[in-house]
Order: sequence, then C-alpha cells, then structure tokens
Amino acid sequence: MNHPAYGVLRPVSPVASVLLENNPSAMTLEGTNTWVLRAPGAAGCVVVDPGYEDLEHLERVAGVGPIELILLTHHHPDHSEGAPWLAERMGAPVRAFDEQLCRGGEPIGHGQAVSAAGLEIEVLHTPGHTTDSVTLRFDHAGRTHVLTGDTVLGRGTTVLSDLGDYLRSLQLLCALPGAALGLPGHGPELTDLAATAREYAEHREQRLDQVRAALRQLGADATARQVVEVVYAEVDRSLWRPAEASVVAQLEYLRSQG
Repeated sequence: MNHPAYGVLRPVSPVASVLLENNPSAMTLEGTNTWVLRAPGAAGCVVVDPGYEDLEHLERVAGVGPIELILLTHHHPDHSEGAPWLAERMGAPVRAFDEQLCRGGEPIGHGQAVSAAGLEIEVLHTPGHTTDSVTLRFDHAGRTHVLTGDTVLGRGTTVLSDLGDYLRSLQLLCALPGAALGLPGHGPELTDLAATAREYAEHREQRLDQVRAALRQLGADATARQVVEVVYAEVDRSLWRPAEASVVAQLEYLRSQG
C-alpha cells in the first residue's frame, strides 16, 4: 500500500488513523508513523509515537483534536523526542515502559490495561529491538489491532539489541488471533500480524544459519564487522552499520548457547 503525502491523516480502520512524519531514511523507511486512536463517539484520542521534535509534524498531530494520552512504544528519538513538546502543548500525559520518558503519567508494564479514548489498550512488553520496546493491543468490532513500534516493521526487518529477547517477543506475537491488524512504527500496515511474526522468526533462523556458516569460514573469534562482510555482501553498504548491530546480537546469542 502506498503512503499518502506527509502530514495527511489517513484512516486505516474505524478507530486507527496514521500521520506520516517527513523523516524518510534507510532506518525509518518512508518516515515515522504517528498513530491516532479513537473509538467512535469518543471526544479525545490517544497519540502513539509523536516522532521527532519536528514542529511542522507536531502541529499537525496537535490538530487532530483533544489528546487524552500520549503513548510511546520505545525510547528511540524518531518515536519519542517530540512527546514532551506535544504533552505541554495539549496538556496530555506521556506514558511509556521507561519511566524516564513519562510526563505526568505512570510507566506502563506487561499485561497492563490502559483505558483512553473509549478503548481498552493492553500493553505487551516485547523487548529485543530495545529493552523498553512495547506492543499495544486492542480490539474493536471483532478485529484485533496491534501497534508494534519497531518490533515488527511494515516491510523489511528491524535492528536488534538482544536476539534471545526478540525471539521470545516474536513467539508472543505469533500467538495473536488470526488476521490481527498490525500497525507498525514504520512502513505500511500488516493485514495478518501473526503471519508476519512467523515470517520474522523464520528469517532470524535463516540469518543465524548464515552467521554460523560465516563463523565456520572466518573462525569462532570473528568480529561482527567481518561477519557482516560475508553475510551481507550483497546488501547496500549503507545498511552495513545497522546490520552490524544485529550481528552483534546474533553472535552474543550463539555464544550464550554454546
């Protein structure tokens, strides 16, 4: 699905709309998806991941109407940096897994239910991309909606900090109901999040096999950079640096497994 022009509020379902921030890059794809959630008839809304402190984008976010709550999926600045500005402008609390990101609200934790804008939003702690990554789930009119931040992207794969945590998080997402609507932090929405999570898990197993093969070729003490040069030889070199972070996580995982 093609993205619209930046700053245009695009409905994805009767309760979820997206504002695309104008910050495209190799890491952010078309840009950061700022999600606006509101049950039919609710006066206020929930904003998820306001993005950078980009005043043009934040002014558009502020224009969606009364904001009851700002939620953050994780601490990376392309998701969280603009939250304090928006909170002050709209008089809305900010809540996140990391208490240092919170403003006027308590941290959110795994299994917690957050009630706002006529919705009951369940928090799932899904570390792996970062230690503080969360996924936000709610149901409306028989359809499960899941905001994944950077844990699952609309296309491509995410950078990892801890592979063991990430594989466990994928297992959690694989267990979601069939045809759950995935609302990612970057890229287009996903029509069946559980199926995508299974594809991610399979991809990670394939990458692990490639890393194992590279270690057999290079030696057990090979550096992450050396492994990247073998495993990602056909990938654009502009992506080697983020790939190296994921390879570090893969090497740590393999070495912890003996």
